[in-house]
Amino acid sequence: MAKIIIPTPLRKFTDQNRNFTTDKDTLSDAIQQFVEEYPDVKSNLLDEDGNVRSFIKVYIGDDEVDPNEDGSLELSENTEVSIVPAIAGGC
Repeated sequence: MAKIIIPTPLRKFTDQNRNFTTDKDTLSDAIQQFVEEYPDVKSNLLDEDGNVRSFIKVYIGDDEVDPNEDGSLELSENTEVSIVPAIAGGC
């Protein structure tokens, strides 16, 4: 099963779970299953059109992917998907 690594800011919507395992074969199906399992994540992860928000980066292994263009990317059994929200700050 592929594994989605849940970032700390989203864990408050996932009962503090750090990972989500999925048996889905594509990135878009895995993300859809994730937001169905944790509906409170949806508004923080997806925009009104159901696309991953522009300030959130998604990595498969060490490679950044665009989930809105590469949603049909196939996931293998040992794939790790990382969701990385942008962090802003400064003075």
